Amino acid sequence: MLILKSRREIERMKVASLIVAEVLEGLRSLVVPGISTYDLDRYAAAEAKKRNAKCAFQGYHKYPNSLCCSPNNQVVHGLASKDQLKTGDIISLDFGVIYDDFYGDAAVTLPVGEISEAAQRLITATEESLYCAIKMAVPGNRLGDISSTVQNYVESKGYSVVRDFVGHGIGRSLHEDPQIPNYGTANKGIKLKSGMVLAIEPMINEKSHEVMVLGDKWTVVTCDGGLSAHFEHTVAITDNGPEILTQIC
Repeated sequence: MLILKSRREIERMKVASLIVAEVLEGLRSLVVPGISTYDLDRYAAAEAKKRNAKCAFQGYHKYPNSLCCSPNNQVVHGLASKDQLKTGDIISLDFGVIYDDFYGDAAVTLPVGEISEAAQRLITATEESLYCAIKMAVPGNRLGDISSTVQNYVESKGYSVVRDFVGHGIGRSLHEDPQIPNYGTANKGIKLKSGMVLAIEPMINEKSHEVMVLGDKWTVVTCDGGLSAHFEHTVAITDNGPEILTQIC
């Protein structure tokens, strides 16, 4: 069931989303060679607590951490570890909070020190595909316009779209309708309406789109060992166009 939000509810979601944005911004400066994802997870949890927010992922379906940390060929849902990141790695960080009964959710992929040109191209293309998709989040368009925009953009760059995991609606629940694949056909799917709030999140692989879940039952990796990148924003659809809630103005 689609749940449309009032302007007042979107303003409340904006507060939760800004907390997410601030924590991710703080993490940027911490992602250096020698840091562990355990340290990043503890930082995110502490920063949420300072803001009287609850970490959205910890305990969700028994997920053990506050921050999803997915380096290199890990796609999503990576678990925190005391292993240190090293120069040349890339790391996807996905974070969400609950504040005032509403959720915010966002993700970034960051370089660890100096990375290869190939890794940087993947990161850039994934982030650019997100912003291209957000432009499609306007009343009257259809869900397929968002999905196909991501797919067409990244495939034109030679990359592949993860098909096993998707974006989602968001509000008083972390995952609401509709599901938002990062592949599809333009002008297909449900019509977008003002008041919808979507977590749009391209997950893009360097090589094949095929992924698998490791034995820990959480960590998703590329089957071929290729790199993966992930970007996400919580976006409100309004009569004045898309409004990115998880963005520091």
